[in-house]
Amino acid sequence: MQNYPNDTIKTLMQRRTIRNFTKEAIDETTRNWLEQAAQQAPTSEYRHSWSAIRVTDPAVAGRLAEIGGQHYIAEAPLLYVFVVDVHRNTQIVLENGVPEQNLTFKYPYSFFQGYQDAMLALSAMQIAAESLGLGVVTLGSVLNDVDATIAALELPQFVYPVLGLGIGHVEKAPQVKPRMPQAAQFFDNRYPESVNWKELLKEFDEETGKYVDLRHPDRTIPPFFNSITRHCTDRPTAEKRMIGPAQRQGFVMQDFLDL
Repeated sequence: MQNYPNDTIKTLMQRRTIRNFTKEAIDETTRNWLEQAAQQAPTSEYRHSWSAIRVTDPAVAGRLAEIGGQHYIAEAPLLYVFVVDVHRNTQIVLENGVPEQNLTFKYPYSFFQGYQDAMLALSAMQIAAESLGLGVVTLGSVLNDVDATIAALELPQFVYPVLGLGIGHVEKAPQVKPRMPQAAQFFDNRYPESVNWKELLKEFDEETGKYVDLRHPDRTIPPFFNSITRHCTDRPTAEKRMIGPAQRQGFVMQDFLDL
């Protein structure tokens, strides 16, 4: 059995995605602690440019499950969608008398600040939940149709969905999924100039090909090399998946496209 230096490291090293939850509800005290833990995450320039939509309406959860193509989204006892939120600060500065034409919050820098903040907050909530013995699933699938998610959550201008997070008591837990060797992701002082990545990652590739996902218990997942080769060619463009919806939410992304 692995010896860990403390419970925090143990929680992080044993984390796995949980997609099968019991029907037991998350009590309000626990929910409040999770939300406060998320709020303690770092926030760029102390702007607090993120928020989270707590989804309690079964109809909204069902719609998100349709968008994501994942039934367990609607089955999570506690469900959030974390968002970039520049709307709140925009309203504050307008009320403080700043002319609308002088606002800079709508430009890519502020958008990505909020994106980073939302990711950090979600990660803090995830770790807090897992430290309490709860299971967590991170839901990138809410971005399968960004415009539909925006409509389902009735997001105003300058608010944009980042990721969903489902939390609950664990019914079934998969194996811990393999990770790359440290040498493939941690470098001293600068990025290495010449690396035979396939040689370095050969054992990792073989190990991933032996992993069984509970969603498909009758087969192993594709090896890593096969998986990334497929993913690099079958995704929608950034314009369709992210930039277009962001522009429709009021963010000025043209400068980003012109870089």
